[in-house]
Amino acid sequence: MHERGDAASPLVIPNVWDAVSARVFAGAGHAALATSSAAVAAVLGYEDGGHTPPDEMFAAVARITRAVDVPVTADIEDGYGLSPREIVERLLEAGAVGCNLEDSDAGQVKDADRHADWLAEVSVEAGDRLVVNARIDTFLFGDGSVESAVKRARRYAEAGADVVYPIFAPPELLPDIVACVGRPVNALCLPDGPTPAELGALGATRVTFGHTLHRRATNALLDIVSDLA
Repeated sequence: MHERGDAASPLVIPNVWDAVSARVFAGAGHAALATSSAAVAAVLGYEDGGHTPPDEMFAAVARITRAVDVPVTADIEDGYGLSPREIVERLLEAGAVGCNLEDSDAGQVKDADRHADWLAEVSVEAGDRLVVNARIDTFLFGDGSVESAVKRARRYAEAGADVVYPIFAPPELLPDIVACVGRPVNALCLPDGPTPAELGALGATRVTFGHTLHRRATNALLDIVSDLA
């Protein structure tokens, strides 16, 4: 699904948080969905940032995969301290076809080499059963340079990651990152930023939305509350 003939037509994957939202986006014709850890955490009553118990997170993923007939990839933050084998087993049990794994913890980027070694173990366990999306947090917690993002992207690709995700990379830097990495690049689509087609034209193969769709849904609820008042 990451192969494309038109640069302006990236794989657009809405981030969902429950069975209802998953059915809405799947019903609108989206060919794949992703969960948002922040949105799922909010639905379950937890703060973002690894505070959701893994049992509850995987159960939420399973409810979503059961609700739709399209592939679902799961945002499982930094893996919740689980072993690579357990991560893969629990994702498959939940019905996921892939996962998003980030390289930071408590607001600090992890050592790139150690994280790459860990990703390699996940990739070996996953084989061809899961698409591993390696999130790169240097634009969120690191120095924000193309060099740092590319260095990590290359290491994670060598470790077996199928996709690399330099979250919050400025759109104007995407072409430089894409040119240096031999893997599909995931870009984050923000409400005030380029459209998915524009991100595709900049080199993104895959576009996701993080927690922004859930935020918009929450804002719609606030409008309903206002109308009721």
